[in-house]
Amino acid sequence: MTRGELLVVRAGFGATVQDLGRPGLAALGVGRAGAADREALRLANRLVGNPEDAAGLEAPMGGLELAFPHAATCALTGADCPAWIDRRPAATRTPLHVPAGARLRLGTPIRGLRVYLAVRGGLGVPPVLGSRATDTLAGIGPDRLTAGQLLPLGDAATGWPTADHAPRPAPADRTVLHVLPGPRDDWFTADALRTLLTEPYTATADSDRVGMRLDGPALERARTGELPSEGMVGGALQVPPSGRPILFLADHPVTGGYPVIAVVRRADLGAAAQARPGDTLHFRLA
Repeated sequence: MTRGELLVVRAGFGATVQDLGRPGLAALGVGRAGAADREALRLANRLVGNPEDAAGLEAPMGGLELAFPHAATCALTGADCPAWIDRRPAATRTPLHVPAGARLRLGTPIRGLRVYLAVRGGLGVPPVLGSRATDTLAGIGPDRLTAGQLLPLGDAATGWPTADHAPRPAPADRTVLHVLPGPRDDWFTADALRTLLTEPYTATADSDRVGMRLDGPALERARTGELPSEGMVGGALQVPPSGRPILFLADHPVTGGYPVIAVVRRADLGAAAQARPGDTLHFRLA
């Protein structure tokens, strides 16, 4: 192992390389992808002096362990997760000095789902279509991390960080996601939209970077028949024949054939991406 690389000792539960994705390529059939909680990655990069769009790591449910052959500066954001540099507890949302030869290890998040790790300089994996993000649906970008893999570091740093800590607000008692009705709310009964906006829904274990299946009251259609495939966006609440919505996340398909009753506003997508199986979600009008 040479200077400028990290060694993946343990890959956790499907950790991936992510930046802010590939915008503007939907007409070519390529989704944006990128970090599911974009604000968490942006913050991690700011804390180590990187541009906000530098590539870092997204680790769902933690479990990641990295070996650092040389000293580095890194930061952890996103889910509240215990971490250690060798045997010393490591703080989150603050720049961390990792000595040469040390290991950084993530435990299991206490709250939230996805942990983000930025390293000063960013990750220097080869870009694909202008981004280093892993798109798990399209199979574009680097593969999911594997034990024994070497990750090259880049030279994206633009200056030394000026903050030594980024405080976070107290966690909310519940997750509230604000939505805009449509574009196909006319395919549903008035009671269906009312149900979505008043009843709680539960994130299920049938969830990944593509989308999150929700459990709760079925949303009844007012129209039958098939809808021609049309463009999809992150945050779309697509409703299959079961009546129980699917919330599209970062790696969502660019088109879909089930009607979309509402779309979660972009500012709330990070909170949606941090929902764990069993968490309760409440939808309200934006």
